[in-house]
Amino acid sequence: MSLARVHNFAVSLDGFGTGEGISRDAFFGHAGERLHEWMFATAWAGEGGGGGVDDAFVRRHDEGFGAEIMGAGKFGFPGWHEDPDWQGAWGPNPPFHSPVFVLTHHVRPPIEMEGGTTFHFTDASPAEALAMAKDAAGGADVRIGGGATMIRDFLAAGLIDYMHVAVVPIVLGRGVRLWDGLEALERDFRIEATSSPSNVTHLTFTRA
Repeated sequence: MSLARVHNFAVSLDGFGTGEGISRDAFFGHAGERLHEWMFATAWAGEGGGGGVDDAFVRRHDEGFGAEIMGAGKFGFPGWHEDPDWQGAWGPNPPFHSPVFVLTHHVRPPIEMEGGTTFHFTDASPAEALAMAKDAAGGADVRIGGGATMIRDFLAAGLIDYMHVAVVPIVLGRGVRLWDGLEALERDFRIEATSSPSNVTHLTFTRA
């Protein structure tokens, strides 16, 4: 059965999945790259990186997926829809290698990229988008790619089967928080925590 899964979504100690002040030159606002430094210090990221817990978790990002759903804020900076040439921040060969469904109020024709990635733009509900993505995934799982607002909406709708959240030991103080409005979420999942020498805590949520 095709599952909806979140992987490697990083939040600060105070629960923010991105900082404030997002722009074309600052995709994570004042957070910069601090939420993701742990990922780029692993062997997955390149020669000289470390193994261990962080590397094991980050490698699961690419395992078993046939499609992705992402929010408009992950696809681009505020106002990207006004730039007809904008094709995302990942270059001509994005790392998804599958159909990607971008949830946006600003629908445009699909963009076919190198490496098997095609961006589809849809103004759909979480449930509708998941149905489309599962159909495109051909029996494989669907990655729920973020950002925080979109993941929160999918959690509120009861559509997430598995989620990996990396809690990074920084305090952002402002931005977009993941957990708002999700009171008693823990009742729906079996939750496990794994600590890393990098001081990142990996939380996994498996639907009960």
